Amino acid sequence: MELSELKKPGVRMAIASASVFFGLTLIFILHRYYSFYADFDQGIFNQVFWNGIHGRFFQSSLSSSLSTNVVHDGDVPEVFYHRLGQHFTPALLLWLPLYALFPSPATLSVLQVTLITAAGLVLYVLARVHVQPQIAALITASYYGANAVIGPTLTNFHDSSQLPLFVFSLLLAMEKRLWWLFWPLAVLILAIREDSGVVLFGVGFYLVVSRRHPQVGLATCCLSFGYMLVLTNLIMPLFSEDISRRFMIERFGQYAEGDRATTLDIIWGIISQPLRLVGELFSPFWGTLKYLLGQWLPLAFIPALSGSAWAIAGFPFLKLFLGQGDSVLAINIRYALTVIPGLFYGTILWWGHRQRLHQSQDINTLAPRWPVNFRKFWVACIALSVVLTFMSNPNRTFSFIIPDSIQPWVYVSLPQRWQHVQEDIRPLLAQVPDDASVSATTYLVPHLSGRREILRFPDHILLRNDDRQVESVDYVIADLWQLREYQVAFRRDRERLQQSMTLIDQMLGNRSYGLKEIKNGVILLQKGAESPQDKIEAWQAFRRNVDSLLRPPA
Repeated sequence: MELSELKKPGVRMAIASASVFFGLTLIFILHRYYSFYADFDQGIFNQVFWNGIHGRFFQSSLSSSLSTNVVHDGDVPEVFYHRLGQHFTPALLLWLPLYALFPSPATLSVLQVTLITAAGLVLYVLARVHVQPQIAALITASYYGANAVIGPTLTNFHDSSQLPLFVFSLLLAMEKRLWWLFWPLAVLILAIREDSGVVLFGVGFYLVVSRRHPQVGLATCCLSFGYMLVLTNLIMPLFSEDISRRFMIERFGQYAEGDRATTLDIIWGIISQPLRLVGELFSPFWGTLKYLLGQWLPLAFIPALSGSAWAIAGFPFLKLFLGQGDSVLAINIRYALTVIPGLFYGTILWWGHRQRLHQSQDINTLAPRWPVNFRKFWVACIALSVVLTFMSNPNRTFSFIIPDSIQPWVYVSLPQRWQHVQEDIRPLLAQVPDDASVSATTYLVPHLSGRREILRFPDHILLRNDDRQVESVDYVIADLWQLREYQVAFRRDRERLQQSMTLIDQMLGNRSYGLKEIKNGVILLQKGAESPQDKIEAWQAFRRNVDSLLRPPA
């Protein structure tokens, strides 16, 4: 970008949008982490990075607890379990030197915000290839105001946060015909995750059907499709059976028979059941429509009119709509990012075509013939997208402002939350040695995950260590206050609270663990320790309080 370009209003608007997005999301995501709303996945990725800087690449006891041999076969989590059997994510190695300098879960949150923000700046440069600064700036502002961008940014660190930056850069390389850069970026996209090839396939499909670079497009389709087949059927099974016994069945089991399936089985199941395919595409109808409208809203619904957007984003959409489970249509989590590159690039091409057709720089002249001032309408759509995102309280980021439940009422104020963190949680966390094995409740896991041996309580307290011996963890720490506050409205929290109290009673009853400390519902247990009488009495008092809350009214 030339120096004169930097002085244009469009560039200033793009940079201002990026700065506001970066500053606000960084504040909110760090607050989310330090106020103990970051949860299990943040702990998984932090442990993967922590093991990586110690030479144990992609190993994680937390990931092991989710593996098929533990979930389905009842085995014990292993500290040497390789996560590559669940998700193949070698691109994470790019950021290992940064983590080595700042080894903390907070580093991953900063990295995520940085990657998503940088992608928006590349998007502006990409847009300028086809459209004037005014439209390019609005497209960039739409990106930073999109629910499908803000929501997945304000969550636990995830591998898909790399996707927009790599794909926008690949498209820019294609526009500039920098093939020496295009193909390394294609490889990087594939290295993000085993299913990121679906996004790359969409790019290749567009290049073929648009006839812009049909040979490159065909090669891209073959590379991405072949890579996904080889990876999921030959390479990932070398690490574990998770891809066939767990993830394929959980997401696409309706197309397969039995308790395991390969990607080839699922593809054949989809092709051979066209009626089921059509039904899954439009089911649930209102949920699917709501999801599409949420994705289109910040771009003033232009992607719905763009054939290029459908060509590129169509395959990621297809993957989402054919899957089962609530998460596939959740716009605040990482899956929503997979359609972002196609929607935004398709919008760029749509505006660029109209600009060339009408030889005009006036957005209202180029806009659809709707009875509105289109620039104002577009800005209103971006604003509405931001407001709706905030009101949805993505990943409990704004729980200090917005109640988590209205009926029944669940709200933890900012002073109440920080008092609990400073007075109850941190003093007990400080008593857990850095080299000790530990089992912790969900929201405590990230803060303790920079260690070799860690599990989630109450799911597991046994693990297989590096000597291949099964042992119980040295410490158990549970924030039952958190569960008590939320159980009134959330069944999962109520179940975990009951399970946790039952297990703690058993451990104290057989004296395998002693009650080392209890502060306002935060419980610290140590293996083989004695339980002082005053601590037992405090536990019993807390338990009576919880029992009175859980007991159904007479």
